[in-house]
Amino acid sequence: MAENAELGADRTLLLVDDDEPFLRRLAKAMEKRGFEVETAGSVAAGQAIATARPPAYAVCDLRLEDGNGLDVVETIREKRPDSRVVVLTGYGAIATAVAAVKIGATDYLSKPADATDITSALLASDDEMPPPPDNPMSADRVRWEHIQRVYELCDRNVSETARRLNMHRRTLQRILAKRSPR
Repeated sequence: MAENAELGADRTLLLVDDDEPFLRRLAKAMEKRGFEVETAGSVAAGQAIATARPPAYAVCDLRLEDGNGLDVVETIREKRPDSRVVVLTGYGAIATAVAAVKIGATDYLSKPADATDITSALLASDDEMPPPPDNPMSADRVRWEHIQRVYELCDRNVSETARRLNMHRRTLQRILAKRSPR
């Protein structure tokens, strides 16, 4: 196991994500970096672990099957105010980033984030600015992600989504019919 002096004495890490393959890969990668990893696939499981064994570090997905990952962040903050928490999401938005930081998240990363990005965010000092991403999303990809998020929030109703995006319904249908940009 790799030793990382920056981790400190308490190397406990809670990973909360409902994407099982991603969770397993990330757990394995973080163990190789010296963390003592516990995983949870839901808000309820994450809160239970955070209450029973508050971790020094946590990585929490924002959107989980049974609710909002920020609920887990709040539980961790109540039990262990000094823990460092990174919020992950596939639906990056300024409003959710602000909410995550207000609740006490140390950083906010958009998926796909790899173990190196996550480790850097967990170990960054409070006054240190994170480096710019190596592969930022293209403007087309950001637009696509936003449209998909609104579409999901509208329960996949094309007409309602088009109205909320101030877009013609047929234009939206053409966009949704295409594959996502890189």
